[in-house]
Amino acid sequence: MLFYDFEVFKYDWMMVSMDTESKKYAVCINNPKALKNFYELHKNNIWVGYNSRSYDQYILKAILLDLDPFKLNQHIILSHEPAWKFSRNFSKYPLYNFDVMTDITKSLKQLEGFMGNNIKETSVAFDIDRPLTDDEIVETIKYCKSDVENTMEVFMHRVEEFNSQMSLLKAFNLNIKYISMTKPQLSAIILGCRRKKHEDEFEIDIPKNLKITKYAYVVDWYKNRINRDYKKFLKTDIAGVPHIFAWGGLHGSKNKYHGEGLFINCDVASLYPSLMIEYGYVSRNVSNPDKYKEIRDTRLILKKAKNPMQLPYKLVLNSTYGAMKDKNNNLYDPLMANNVCVAGQLFLLDLIEKIEDYCELIQSNTDGLFLKVKRHKDVDKIKAIAAEWEQRTRLNLEWETFFKIYQKDVNNYIVIHEDGSSKPKGAYVKKLNKMDYDLPIINIALVNYFKDDISVEETIKNHNNLLEFQKIVKITGKYKALNYNGADIQERCIRVFASRSVNDGPVKKISGTDKLEKISNVPERCFIFNEDIKDKRISRKLDKQWYIEVAKKRLEDFGISDQISFKI
Repeated sequence: MLFYDFEVFKYDWMMVSMDTESKKYAVCINNPKALKNFYELHKNNIWVGYNSRSYDQYILKAILLDLDPFKLNQHIILSHEPAWKFSRNFSKYPLYNFDVMTDITKSLKQLEGFMGNNIKETSVAFDIDRPLTDDEIVETIKYCKSDVENTMEVFMHRVEEFNSQMSLLKAFNLNIKYISMTKPQLSAIILGCRRKKHEDEFEIDIPKNLKITKYAYVVDWYKNRINRDYKKFLKTDIAGVPHIFAWGGLHGSKNKYHGEGLFINCDVASLYPSLMIEYGYVSRNVSNPDKYKEIRDTRLILKKAKNPMQLPYKLVLNSTYGAMKDKNNNLYDPLMANNVCVAGQLFLLDLIEKIEDYCELIQSNTDGLFLKVKRHKDVDKIKAIAAEWEQRTRLNLEWETFFKIYQKDVNNYIVIHEDGSSKPKGAYVKKLNKMDYDLPIINIALVNYFKDDISVEETIKNHNNLLEFQKIVKITGKYKALNYNGADIQERCIRVFASRSVNDGPVKKISGTDKLEKISNVPERCFIFNEDIKDKRISRKLDKQWYIEVAKKRLEDFGISDQISFKI
């Protein structure tokens, strides 16, 4: 396995790679012949990079083809064109490439920041209009090595992504050449898809076993052709809760809600795969529709046996729906995707209509409901009604109880079970990992309050690791630069902290019209620290009160406003 990274300038290019077996670096600078020899020596290795699926592998192949890598670089970055369009000959140099980038909105520099690593930028400008000096090449190689090392660290934090990719290849006897593909692309291959042209995107099929009377107007909304537009949606109250019905899933909730008592969570098990199997909503591009059901049945057998090989089967099942909406995937069949989505919403509405007299609806979200009941016998009544619904719809429900919930909205909540365990969802309360470690102290403070009644002041006061207080700021290509204390700065990704110093000002972003714009969740007074902070303690300069106020504001978003306030 090789980890690699390319840097490309107008007159220079370089590649740095790390061989995981020899644990040695290889560096190639402006030497196509040496790169060709290196490729021949390692072409059977797995090459791992960050954004290498879209960039680095094509820079490599361009050089192997004696093409100008800078022109390809411009084609990708400035023209925003897919790299594969640059040349028909890229296939002459096959590469077993694995890309560790799972979120195209996050740069490697941003992840380096989340991990607490040094995120200082190189001083060598990538748009420099002359050959690099020797010193600039040395600095760029150092920068490139850092990217390789950080790619390796990201890989270790996401090793399950690699393992799942390999398990897919193994489970379905696929050639290693497919390692470079995304999971939806692999699903299309596994299901034997052939692209077909479909012009019936909104000719949806309403299931005939649907039984809705009180809320029949929702069904009529979908039947009305004037609403068959992705921009259209229906706002309505269902069981006393505001809901939105549209073309992307059911959403309804009591916002800013918190309560204690007997709560039930009922989820439809594997809703979308079940609808695709039971109602024939699998993409019409699949050569053998029964193959999808076979994969589901095999997965259930393996899951019952607690065999880890159930994972690749699950990956195919879960990635197929999204791929049916992707114009670039051979599974693309928007009608079947719309059928799945609409049927899922209406079946859940069907269930709500049948049980609403025996509970209080707290939220509906795509494939499940949160309900509050007064008595245990009401739980039995709801489950008896649901059993008829399950038999009629051929869908299965999974049940869970909890005794406390704090809910900002349908996508941000935390439920707490009798044993003290909790299940958080959403940016405000989720457990952050090393790949999204942004303002972690706020999440920690909120969860401590919800679970253990610890004030946000106490939590923030007792944490002294600087990493917990970081805010990573990154601007996209639509902005010219960042501005700090009234001066433009070179970096496009920085780490900021709330500051007590009156000499420190805000960080803002400069728009294409030179307008200074605010950045969300960034203090008006802050200091920048882009060096490694993994083991660094806070200093007196850090303004903990700012974090307390942010945490309290987020509690208010949950409907909590009775927090004790005191200055630190």
